[in-house]
Amino acid sequence: MDDRYQREQSFHDHAYAEHTRAAAGKFYAIQGSSRERYRRVIEANGGTGARVLEYGCGRGSSAFELARSGASVTAIDISEAGLDMAREEARSRGLTVEFRMMNAEALEFADTTFDLVCGTAILHHLDLDRSFQEIARVLKPTGVGGFIEPLGHNPLINLYRKLTPKMRTVDEHPLRVEDFDIAKRHFDRVEIGYYHLFSLAAVPLRDRSVFPPVLRAFDRLDGSIFRAAPWARKYAWYSMITLTEPKPGIASDR
Repeated sequence: MDDRYQREQSFHDHAYAEHTRAAAGKFYAIQGSSRERYRRVIEANGGTGARVLEYGCGRGSSAFELARSGASVTAIDISEAGLDMAREEARSRGLTVEFRMMNAEALEFADTTFDLVCGTAILHHLDLDRSFQEIARVLKPTGVGGFIEPLGHNPLINLYRKLTPKMRTVDEHPLRVEDFDIAKRHFDRVEIGYYHLFSLAAVPLRDRSVFPPVLRAFDRLDGSIFRAAPWARKYAWYSMITLTEPKPGIASDR
């Protein structure tokens, strides 16, 4: 685990400092529907007085909006470069957020500390059993976990990943549907939303005026397909994971 941790840390320090993932930005233009679902989950559970833990941070962190809404927010990352950027952003906005370097698989918090634990595209860098165990441990009994994560079944997306190896670490593993069974070991309720299949076809139009209506049409098509053919859900690009009713004390298999 130490070697994996060091590889992830070095990669993300470099990625933050050199903006190495900028080329992938065009794809994230289509993420409106999944991001909206994520936003609703974290706003519903991270309002005034809530204690929130965010996995992963940087200038795009959700910690800023959560802090502005009145939550007490702690954000963790393994990258000092990412933490520095997040601290700078918080200062520029006049917000108070606690940023800490920490291993998400071994959280330095007491049991039942948080009302919400959330993150975007972070779990697929981690040992899932350890991570879900820790999330369940630090959540209050009524707490909620909310995460947006890429999926690993679509052959065309996997081909793109194979052709662009420098944009990701050797240890990351886009989630597969069987990985959600690991979450169910640590939570009594695991809800999965699936997003972005045909909507990826809207990427070339992202800078044109027709982009919003075209994207909405593709989003509706994706939703219809996922409802009519549940087997197709695993070929989505992204999933939205909502975790409730934690089962703390369930030991990891690792």
